[in-house]
Amino acid sequence: MNKRPFILLTTLFIVFSLVFFLQASAQSGSSIKLRQSKIYAGIEVGSKGVKLSILEVGKTAQKELRFNIIQDSSLNTDFISFNDRVFNNTLAAFTGLFNYALSVKNIPSSRIYTVISSGVKVQAQKDNNNFWITKLIDSFRIKIKEPSRNVEVINAINEAKLSHLGIVPEERRYTTFLIDIGSGNTKGGYFPNGNTNNFRLFELTWGTKSTANATEKRLGDNNTIENFSRQLYRVLAGNAADEIVYAVNVSNAYNMSDYVAFSGGIAWATAVLMYPELIDNPVVPVTYEEVVKFREQLLKNYSSLSTTFSVPDAIDEDDKQLALKTAKTVNKVFDQRSMLAGTGLLLNIMRQFEGVYEKKQFFLVKNGQVGWVSAYVRQDLEKDQE
Repeated sequence: MNKRPFILLTTLFIVFSLVFFLQASAQSGSSIKLRQSKIYAGIEVGSKGVKLSILEVGKTAQKELRFNIIQDSSLNTDFISFNDRVFNNTLAAFTGLFNYALSVKNIPSSRIYTVISSGVKVQAQKDNNNFWITKLIDSFRIKIKEPSRNVEVINAINEAKLSHLGIVPEERRYTTFLIDIGSGNTKGGYFPNGNTNNFRLFELTWGTKSTANATEKRLGDNNTIENFSRQLYRVLAGNAADEIVYAVNVSNAYNMSDYVAFSGGIAWATAVLMYPELIDNPVVPVTYEEVVKFREQLLKNYSSLSTTFSVPDAIDEDDKQLALKTAKTVNKVFDQRSMLAGTGLLLNIMRQFEGVYEKKQFFLVKNGQVGWVSAYVRQDLEKDQE
């Protein structure tokens, strides 16, 4: 069978999706809020697809940096499937989003950061597919006509450290254990010694999509949601459980941290659907029991979180419409199975911090995906001041 027409068709679909995305984005998005600010963009090729984050960066009267998220969007291309079709789709999305930031948003190339996530790197190493990453970077540089463009393939420790510096408030810098659950892997950590020179890494080779993929492989000819839930339990009770217990123990985070914050797509999705009345809150506190109850709802009454999702009448009308719109976006990004896989992984990690004598305070971070961009901005501004 000749696969080229199919590859061309799916690539055209990505291009049309990108055009629609650009038109919609031009008509929407947050307005500029900070005085004397500059606009920065970050484009990340992740396991599920390509993400664009546009930030407004300014300073307060006290010279503290302030960040305002103007736009945060993604195009799903499933890059870690590593084949010609997803490569072409990913390249089209990567190039299109860069040109959008450069030409439509008028952001200088020097203020557009481009990276390949650690999740992609981990999965490529697992499957001996590193050449796809090299090919993507080389092709991207040719497409945008910037042969020396820096496209950093971030390793887990750098990505985790950047996320912590970009997400966690300064006043909780040394008391918070941050865990970012990505599509292909999970990474995080904390600063154990009261300074940012020493970072203790937490890393798992499991993420939302890789957990769902491992479950799908066990389904056989029984494709029901009940069997998916059953096989997911076995995946999470097997090698994943051993890896989680070992990683938490080695990190010593239980003894050294007061707060455990979760970021990543599944943290955002869970926070949005669990507490729509807190739609304006970038960080939502949760308990282990609340997430267990939410996961039961995902399995047994999924329609209440998707097609018939509702928002409490008590909240402001603008917030209500925003919550409904955001929930709709969540359900486009995550289906029932990926939500079950992601929350299952989340709960398995949370369980390690549910001690008999001390229970940690858990938080879900909604805007964690832009943390690395804000950290890059901080680093560049600090270099300029040297």
